[in-house]
Amino acid sequence: MHRQRTPLCFFTLVNIDSQVPNPLNPEIVTEDFLHYAWRYQHFQATQLQTTQGQSLAVLSVGELNRNAGPDFLNARLHIEDTLWAGNVEIHLKSSDWLLHHHQQDPAYNNVVLHVVLDEDVPIQHTNGERLPCLELRRLLDPDLCKAYYQMLNNALWIPCQNHWHQVKELTKKLWLERLMVERLETKSALIKRLLTQTQGDWEEVCYQLLLRNFGLTVNMDPCEQVARSLPLKLLSRHRDNLIQLEALLFGQAGLLETEFADAYPQQLQQEYRFQRQKYGLEPLPPGTWKFLRMRPANFPTMRLAQFAVLLYQGSNLFSKILAARDLEELTHLFAVTLHGYWSEHYTFDKPSPRKLKHLGSSFIELLVLNACIPLIFYHGLYTQSPRFCDQALRLMQELPPEANHIMDGWKKLGLEPEDASQTQALLHLKREYCDKRKCLHCAVGNAILK
Repeated sequence: MHRQRTPLCFFTLVNIDSQVPNPLNPEIVTEDFLHYAWRYQHFQATQLQTTQGQSLAVLSVGELNRNAGPDFLNARLHIEDTLWAGNVEIHLKSSDWLLHHHQQDPAYNNVVLHVVLDEDVPIQHTNGERLPCLELRRLLDPDLCKAYYQMLNNALWIPCQNHWHQVKELTKKLWLERLMVERLETKSALIKRLLTQTQGDWEEVCYQLLLRNFGLTVNMDPCEQVARSLPLKLLSRHRDNLIQLEALLFGQAGLLETEFADAYPQQLQQEYRFQRQKYGLEPLPPGTWKFLRMRPANFPTMRLAQFAVLLYQGSNLFSKILAARDLEELTHLFAVTLHGYWSEHYTFDKPSPRKLKHLGSSFIELLVLNACIPLIFYHGLYTQSPRFCDQALRLMQELPPEANHIMDGWKKLGLEPEDASQTQALLHLKREYCDKRKCLHCAVGNAILK
């Protein structure tokens, strides 16, 4: 089984030499750092020898393997007078080979070099031949190891905060462009899963993804549960009846399981009881939804009522999203306004001042950013149609920059994102690299270490 990498981070060059343990201790130098050192040859790479005294020349370090199997594939090495082409495996101790049971895995039969911090036991191939081993303890630069230790031990908002401004703007620009795409690829994982579960039904995937995002972060999971319990094909049978659509959505949400004073929720309750028996439905348990410390406009009752109107207004939402020519046409699909009972209520039995309640522009922009654009992007990947991928990226650049506490942090570092593509990249950088201390995998981190 492929092991999980050790999370990494950046550093601040403060004077903590007296607090830094021996930088070559195994608890300081991680396996991920050895990956970094091997990949970029950040050690004394001349006149190398294996632990058996054989001369070693590295012609190619190989390709980093992000899947199961040896760490670097297709490396090219000279060991004595023989040219070897094969894979490289990296461990802190050579005995980790046995600990991870590589001797039982045929995928490791083509390993031609074992790179370790320490060789504590010799390792043999299944044919009995000794596996050539390169020990890095005496070859690593202590100053680099010390800097790496300092990466792991600061509590700044981002670990490289004191050195962010030293990195070339072009390096940061190119890295953020890459992260923008990586962010979309990450969001595509959910769409891929939904597409598999729905047997390739793009309209169903679109419906589930939209309803999930109607819940925002706080009620996202219960919205997804409602969507999964109410297939779009079932709701489509009632598309021309708003009362039935609301009854099904509110009923499955478990929001009709009480006694009501108002006639409207009583009507929904009666309708749901009939539909529940007809379709064999089971509502979510009470207490699933969060109302506290929320703006009334974001109450789940509001969002479910708006979603019912969205379904009532038209069908084939996914097809319409794909066909939208620009951001204005796309956002127009979500022009939803609540009338009647909901113009005087935010939830059942609690009247409020009369007001037409519609989906606000900021909420629609979130729907476009978190549901529509990932759908368009993954559809382009799935159908091998680059124009849809380009369309998704263009739409992201047309959206205004997001405003949240993470963006506030970047602004304190002097960054002023121009559009949503940049804020998405910065969100991804903070959450997936800075917070997880994956700085050796970050272009900015590499630039600082170099």
